[in-house]
Amino acid sequence: MNTTVFSENLKKFRLAKNMTQEEVAEKLSVNAQTVSRWECATTLPDVMTLPLIAKLYCITVDDLYKKHSVAYDNYAQRLSSVYEKTRDPEDFLRCALEYKKLMKSGELSIADKWNYATIHHFMSRHCTAVALEWYDKAIADGPESDFHIYSRARALRADLMNELGKIDTVIEEQINRCKQNPDDANEWEFLVEAYLIARDYEKAFDVYKEAILRFPESWRLCFYGGEIYEHRGEYDVALGCYDKAGELGTCFYDEYYAKASLYNDIGEYEKAYETYTELSEKLLGDGYDEEAEMAKNEANNIKPRLTDLK
Repeated sequence: MNTTVFSENLKKFRLAKNMTQEEVAEKLSVNAQTVSRWECATTLPDVMTLPLIAKLYCITVDDLYKKHSVAYDNYAQRLSSVYEKTRDPEDFLRCALEYKKLMKSGELSIADKWNYATIHHFMSRHCTAVALEWYDKAIADGPESDFHIYSRARALRADLMNELGKIDTVIEEQINRCKQNPDDANEWEFLVEAYLIARDYEKAFDVYKEAILRFPESWRLCFYGGEIYEHRGEYDVALGCYDKAGELGTCFYDEYYAKASLYNDIGEYEKAYETYTELSEKLLGDGYDEEAEMAKNEANNIKPRLTDLK
């Protein structure tokens, strides 16, 4: 180790923080003579003290040994520079945690706010790439492994592609899949779903009308029909579609969620309350305690409106 560089850095970082040797000594629970000896390269701090010194000077331990290292305003800024270099999620978490501490103290500068936004910006790119990679891996396993998970993976991948402004690619691919597999109800379901994700309700309606004639026993098509008719303001028809989907057998009481939400949106609060309550009971009976509690909370949120109506 180059003790001269190390000792010079100790002094440089201390002065950058406008701290005296006495103040540093107090922070590190040593005496001022010890700090002086470190800066004169007479003695060296022990290994366990190095992280404490680095934290005090808002640097990393590695910075103590570099000939050209910069003093940052705070430790969070230093960690953000590390993350920008490595793009390692663990470095992101360390940096984000340090910024959380600054937020609690109310000491965020404009540079801190910019850095905090930047690390999340970079992390969002990483998360998007990872999400797409693993959605593709789940989809590659095929519908035979677990159709519910497979269909959810395709739906959420399409939703993410929509957020990225690439839903047209998904729709084009799905149109081709329907052409290649015209007798596969699942492919038609996915096409209607893609149009719904894109909020192209007219196209969704056109495909739905053709698909439901081909596959009248598809609960997903019936459910999507409910969404489409709800958007068109044809609420009775939408409710009928949701009921039909329920009769055919949805995977997780989807029709109850949809109907309760619709009743709430159109001001049918008593029906919304009853539907959420019934949903909660069904979920509880199936052992889904957390989901049942959430449905119950939705019902309780509607309760005050029932009182207002009386």
